[in-house]
Amino acid sequence: MDTVIRVGRAKAELFRTWKKPGDRALLIALTGGIGAGKSTVARAFEDLGAVVADADQIAREVVAPGTPGLDAIAKRFGAFLIDEDGALDRSRLAQIVFSDPVARADLEAITHPLIAQRADEVLSSAPPGGLAVYDVPLLAEAGTASGFDVVIVVDAPLEIRLQRLEARGMSRADAQARIRMQASEEQRRALASIWVTNAGSVEECQSLIGTVVTTWLKAS
Repeated sequence: MDTVIRVGRAKAELFRTWKKPGDRALLIALTGGIGAGKSTVARAFEDLGAVVADADQIAREVVAPGTPGLDAIAKRFGAFLIDEDGALDRSRLAQIVFSDPVARADLEAITHPLIAQRADEVLSSAPPGGLAVYDVPLLAEAGTASGFDVVIVVDAPLEIRLQRLEARGMSRADAQARIRMQASEEQRRALASIWVTNAGSVEECQSLIGTVVTTWLKAS
């Protein structure tokens, strides 16, 4: 089996193999640092028929107006965090938990079980023999990689990541700071089954993921 697949400037490397589950979908964790292009890879999987659960989207859903999650946050941190439309004021909450480890732990104790429950509901809908992809940016930081059959890490050269973040309106200094706050390349490499270098175009990335699926993830 080839251990490297290239499509233009996009590349996938096979770091370790896995045992294919016989009675359920292959459970894949998709992770990577900010600006690496993980969302592009997630969309490519979705276009190929995979069931994709987006941890960031679910995190917003579980604290939407009227949810038990939002009620629990208001009870723990104060009703002043709920705006006039009944929505969570995320910026004010972030100010509270950013520099307070106890507050951050309390927030995670509220939201993480709700996120995990919803993600499991989404991923379990994938049929046997299919692909269930959990798009989770903080996999290395959360220490939950062992719960997946395959871990795919998306990376890109630092300068490309910075350019992508600047194109989103972020200052270079802010982009560099956010990258430094996340897991290191070494931490992610220790978890990876497949390492994707997403340094090319969207089309190259999509083609690469299609080949990864047929060659490695769905190969008999």
